[in-house]
Amino acid sequence: MFERFTDSARTVVTGAQEQARELGHTRIGTEHLLLSMLMADNGAAVVLRDAGIDRAAVREAIVRHVGDRSTEPDAVAERDAEDAAALKAIGIDLDAVRAAIEENFGAGSLRLPRPAPRKRGIFGKQYFTTSGHIPFSARNKKVLELSLREAIRLKHKFIAPEHIMLGMLREGEGLATLILSERQVDFDRLRAGLTRSLEARAIS
Repeated sequence: MFERFTDSARTVVTGAQEQARELGHTRIGTEHLLLSMLMADNGAAVVLRDAGIDRAAVREAIVRHVGDRSTEPDAVAERDAEDAAALKAIGIDLDAVRAAIEENFGAGSLRLPRPAPRKRGIFGKQYFTTSGHIPFSARNKKVLELSLREAIRLKHKFIAPEHIMLGMLREGEGLATLILSERQVDFDRLRAGLTRSLEARAIS
């Protein structure tokens, strides 16, 4: 499926992980995909901006609905506790493993320095970065599947950001569509604009 994605669509998908990381979220939701879409110059972003949707408004709505956990020191500790509980459930005692390592390599040998907060983006907000892969939510996986279905419906052999946006609207239950609804976006007009953008791409 991903081999059909255009470079701009791949940028949107990979950028969604960065948006989730910047907000300190542990899952990539439709809201992060929408935010990523508005970060770049692509057909879907142009249609969204024409409908009155901009990155700042979307980010503010995400923070209002699910919060910004990037500056919360307890967020990392909470994730560590969840990991420890999951390991214990399969018979691995993290405390025992830690004790054995410290016995062999010295006390505090597993303690890593905490990354310093850094500023990023136009908001100038401090946040702690989260390393590693952040998984997509089940709903977001559905959106990507529906983007393929939208491409097939339109008889396109590629998947562009507009197809992803059409998939998001077709799924219709995510935070992204709620945010668009709160901004009183006309979904029919948005779909029509996305389809026109794709038609212009197919002709050129």
